[in-house]
Amino acid sequence: MLNMRSDLTPKARIREAALRLFADDGFDAVTVRRIAAAAGVSPALVLHHYGSKEGLRAACDDHILRLTEELMPTPEESGASGATSAAEVFDASAEAKFGSFAEVFPDDSPVLPYLRRMLLADDERAREVLRGWHRMTVDLLTLWRDAGVLDPGPDPEVRAALLLAMDLGAVLLRDPLTELLGFDPLGSGGIDRWGRDAYSFFSLMLTDAPPPEGRPT
Repeated sequence: MLNMRSDLTPKARIREAALRLFADDGFDAVTVRRIAAAAGVSPALVLHHYGSKEGLRAACDDHILRLTEELMPTPEESGASGATSAAEVFDASAEAKFGSFAEVFPDDSPVLPYLRRMLLADDERAREVLRGWHRMTVDLLTLWRDAGVLDPGPDPEVRAALLLAMDLGAVLLRDPLTELLGFDPLGSGGIDRWGRDAYSFFSLMLTDAPPPEGRPT
C-alpha cells in the first residue's frame, strides 16, 4: 500500500494510487488489482466507484483539469481591476499563485509525473485534456481582454497555444531542466524563481490593451 494522507476517502485513495501507478508504469501496464492493492481496498470497490480502469483514468484526467483550472488567475483574483498594464497583471498573478502551486502540487504529488506520462501517451484522452486546457486558456485571455488590461493579439487561439506549450514544456522537460539549472523549476524550492521569470516573459507576449476610443494614449 502506498503512503497517502490518512484523511482521504477510499474513493480518493483509489484515484491517488492510480495517479502514482499510471505515472510510474504507464496506463496499459497497470491493472485494477494493482491499483486496489496500492489503495488498500478491494478490486470490487475500484469498479464500484469508477466502473472500469478507463473510467478511473478519465477521473484522474478530470481531477488534473480541476486542479489546473484552480491555478488559472481570474482578473478579480490577481487584482486586474486596478492594473493598468500587462506587466502589473502578471506581477499580481505571480504573487497570488506561487504559493498555490506549491500547495496543489507538493513535491511528493503524483500529479505532475502523471501529467507528463499523459502527454507522452498522445492518445485521444490526452488530446481531449489538451483541448480542455487550450479552451480554458483562450477563455482566460478573453477575460483579460474584456477587463481592459491585456491584448491577446489578433489570434488569441494561437497565443493561448503558445502559452500552453511553454507551461507544458516545463513539465515534459522537468528532469533535464533540473539538471541544467541546478534546481527543480516545478518543486517547492524552485517554483518562485522559475515562475517569476516565466510571468515576466508572458507579459511580453501579451501587450497592454489599447485605450478606449476617445481616450488619449
